[in-house]
Amino acid sequence: MLLCRYPVGTLCAAVLWLASPQLASAQPGKPVSFINDVAPILKENCFACHDTKKKSGKYDMTSYEKIRAGGANGDPVTPGKPETSEFHSLIVTADQRRMPPRDKGEAVPKDKAGVIAQWIKDGAKLDAGLDPKADLVKELRVRWKPPVPPAKYPFAIIVNALAFTPDNKQLVVGGHHELTIWDVATAKLVKRVYTRAERAYGIAFLPDGKLAVAGGRPGQEGDVRVYNIAAKGKDEGGVEVLDGVNDKAVLVKHLFDVEDSVLCLAITPDGKTLAAGGCDRAVRVFDLSAGLDKAALMQTVENHADWVLGCGISADGKYLVTAGRDKTAKVWDLKEKQSIVTFPEHQNIVYGVTVKADGSAGFSVGADRQLRTWKPNGEGKQVRNAAGHGDEVFKIAYNPKQPMLATSSADKTVRLWNADTLAAGKTLSGLTDYVYTVAFSPDGELVAGGSYDGSVAVWKVSDGTTVKAFNASPGIVTKEPDPKKK
Repeated sequence: MLLCRYPVGTLCAAVLWLASPQLASAQPGKPVSFINDVAPILKENCFACHDTKKKSGKYDMTSYEKIRAGGANGDPVTPGKPETSEFHSLIVTADQRRMPPRDKGEAVPKDKAGVIAQWIKDGAKLDAGLDPKADLVKELRVRWKPPVPPAKYPFAIIVNALAFTPDNKQLVVGGHHELTIWDVATAKLVKRVYTRAERAYGIAFLPDGKLAVAGGRPGQEGDVRVYNIAAKGKDEGGVEVLDGVNDKAVLVKHLFDVEDSVLCLAITPDGKTLAAGGCDRAVRVFDLSAGLDKAALMQTVENHADWVLGCGISADGKYLVTAGRDKTAKVWDLKEKQSIVTFPEHQNIVYGVTVKADGSAGFSVGADRQLRTWKPNGEGKQVRNAAGHGDEVFKIAYNPKQPMLATSSADKTVRLWNADTLAAGKTLSGLTDYVYTVAFSPDGELVAGGSYDGSVAVWKVSDGTTVKAFNASPGIVTKEPDPKKK
């Protein structure tokens, strides 16, 4: 088991014990399929250097047509003859010409090299019905089928995102290829919503109760989908299970997908504007004013030089604020479609950002352990900053009912702050690992945090007392702490 103790914005935030299955390899006695058997091997071993951008050796391998066109030396495939096909010989050779190069990765495993050899021996054919010009990355993405989440998790899952339901009574938590929904008062699992995305990184409700979720499979795909979690599911041991992959009554809208994870999501209070950004450095902004069925992409904002880790929108839909791995927070004027502020004071990764409803103040947190505030319509100058966390600060949330902020940190705490003065409020403890996400309830009376070890805690805003604490990994058996020695 390999665990990365950093949020997705730093490294991988990955848990490999529940790795999604790969597309099936060639089966004995059956013809080798280019798209099902060969293309996945190429994506894993070749596309990093031979895509439409890098074209190492002037060779782009992202479509069948381009593979057969070859690079500087022409078509590398001799149908029927793998032994004379450079396409195969470069994979299996032991000399310095081997592909992938030794400084780029391990050799292609023998069994997979054998699949390629058999495909060439069979004539190097393209599957019937597949366009030779088709983008293989997209074709593989379309054909991939997500696994069914385990009934009981063998290990705890990282909590990257959570949100209270509109009635303040339940908490939606990102799981492994699913969303889990828990009763706040009892900490009981009441519902599971299966999803295509392996992880959820942003969760937000629309005014009509539909749930928008940003997520994906790291390095594979990312998306934003909208679910009706009030749809009818099936009962499994007292827990309602909804199919958010295939059931159109549950999955009500697929807004977009990209080639890597979507890491943040923001919606205006009126539900008319939605923004989502991620690993491709872009933030896509949608107009939902005519309803989900007529959702339209308004603009794609590429204002950062690296991953977009956080985003927020002022209530009037004017300002889009973003946090980047490029060590800046930025403001984009959605009305004028232009960048107006770059805030560089963190001088380190900026993980989280939010904006006051009236757009008069922006707030950001990051690896420098600081909470900082600045004017979205100013010159990018800091108004004030506050220290208090003992480690990196990952997320920030604005209380919907009062001028209060909440921040979550690697120091295993959530802290409350006065949004007007940045005066420190209560420190909320009880979680025992990095706290990656934080959210207020719609009535502003509760705040919840989720951590690396799967733990979730809910506190009262008024006095900081713990309402409930539980592990959000279904079926997990948590070890009780050892009793203190007297």
